[in-house]
Amino acid sequence: MEKEPHKDGGWVWRGLILVIMALVLAAVLISFRKYFHRSNSSEADAHQVVDKYANALSIAMQFFDVQKSGKLVNNKIAWRGDSALGDGSEVNLDLSRGMYDAGDHVKFGFPMAFTATVLSWAILEYGNHMNMVNELDNAHESLKWITDFLINAHPSENVLYIQVGDPKLDHTCWERPEEMTGKRPLTQVNASHPGTDVAAESAAAMAAASLVFKSIDSAYSGTLLKHAKQLFKFADSYRGSYSISIPGVQDFYNSTGFVDELLWASAWLYHATGDKSYLTYVSANGNAFANRGNPSWFSWENKLAGVQVLLSRVNFFGSKEDISTEESLSLQLYRQTSEIFLCGLLPESPTATSQRTADGLVWVNQWNPFQYSVASSFLAVVYSDYMLSSQTSNLYCSGKLYEPTELRNFAVSQLDYILGNNPMEMSYLVGYGSRYPQQVHHRGASIPVNANSNCSDGFKWLHTRHPNPNVAVGALVGGPSLSDTYMDSRNNISQSEPTTYNSALIVGLISGLITSSSQVESFLKN
Repeated sequence: MEKEPHKDGGWVWRGLILVIMALVLAAVLISFRKYFHRSNSSEADAHQVVDKYANALSIAMQFFDVQKSGKLVNNKIAWRGDSALGDGSEVNLDLSRGMYDAGDHVKFGFPMAFTATVLSWAILEYGNHMNMVNELDNAHESLKWITDFLINAHPSENVLYIQVGDPKLDHTCWERPEEMTGKRPLTQVNASHPGTDVAAESAAAMAAASLVFKSIDSAYSGTLLKHAKQLFKFADSYRGSYSISIPGVQDFYNSTGFVDELLWASAWLYHATGDKSYLTYVSANGNAFANRGNPSWFSWENKLAGVQVLLSRVNFFGSKEDISTEESLSLQLYRQTSEIFLCGLLPESPTATSQRTADGLVWVNQWNPFQYSVASSFLAVVYSDYMLSSQTSNLYCSGKLYEPTELRNFAVSQLDYILGNNPMEMSYLVGYGSRYPQQVHHRGASIPVNANSNCSDGFKWLHTRHPNPNVAVGALVGGPSLSDTYMDSRNNISQSEPTTYNSALIVGLISGLITSSSQVESFLKN
């Protein structure tokens, strides 16, 4: 029997159509799933939090609460209470806020202002990262605790109170800050006794902080900026080191010069105001002040490496205003010096610094060695992000090229060392991990809350070999020796004492590394 060709052909065509429709549908589903997966993966990659760093950040941020002076608001540290409520009362000023710099109870304005500047920079660059792990509000609160003090410490244009307490007298006591009974004299710089370094650092702090608070509290931001401008003018008009005007500070936070602070303050004021005169200032004074071609370590005392990286930002992304050929060349020279510094950090670079331990930690000084490794790492992360955001592929180091990820890898190596990947197999961030220093050189942490001791007999708590009864959570101790060893003893001050400026630096470093994404949206493009 012959088949009916018309009927058979209909089935064939219908079958083909069904197959084609199925294939098209499958292709659409596959494409959609690929697209959906790619979109989600891309988003996840950009926002994937590194859990250990998120944990470290929440811990590191708490040391600012440990160090607060004044009447505590929403106190998060059970063993801390109100202290130094009368600071400034003899001159009718409220200087009760601010933070103690380390394990004692003096409020030193120079390192405190640096703490505020660095914390502001960290928020400006990586505030979105902080926000992802619910730490941005805490960062704002800690910063304002310092800037409130700085505002009150600047009662007139050419007067700045730069210290509360007598450090020599303070060091004759070992007591909780809540129980202090000794006199707390004030120290100021003024037109007759200038302090360009401390006044300019305070200007930098308030200029940077004005950017942080600009979208949060415009009135407060404006107040900060007004003080920053006045302090910069005071610093520049009445030049002189506060270490010369006030020789007593030389034993504690001695300044070896002030030109770096003038550049630092001017650079921050340019970013905060957009006023081209500040950019002209760093350009015109670059040859005399910047020590170009000769990198230096970034610290509370020397800001040049920070200046160079901060001004590289303008070189990378341009200025809203037209800049002259001379200013453009000057910015390029700042960037070149920052790159010399950064090349020195990369262990495989032809110009790699030899100032590191056998295990790879950058190590510059036996007193508070972590300051230099953390500060260097923070600058490396910031610069690597500038490279990525500007689509700059390579860093040139004496004939070799390095990608921005290699700067980031260096920073990761330093942070991981601090968090436990070191020969001592311990975390140097107190409260992080299962093993960390127990005898931190810190009075409040070392004395039981209910102890009945006074100024002199409190030293028994310094000399005991028992662990601190209170955990100075978030404290970053000074760090190990050049041989990668650490002696956990309160009397080992150079290694065991934490500082608030170390905390600002490590908060910035952790925040920069807290996600797997190296590229951030920050104040770069504002």
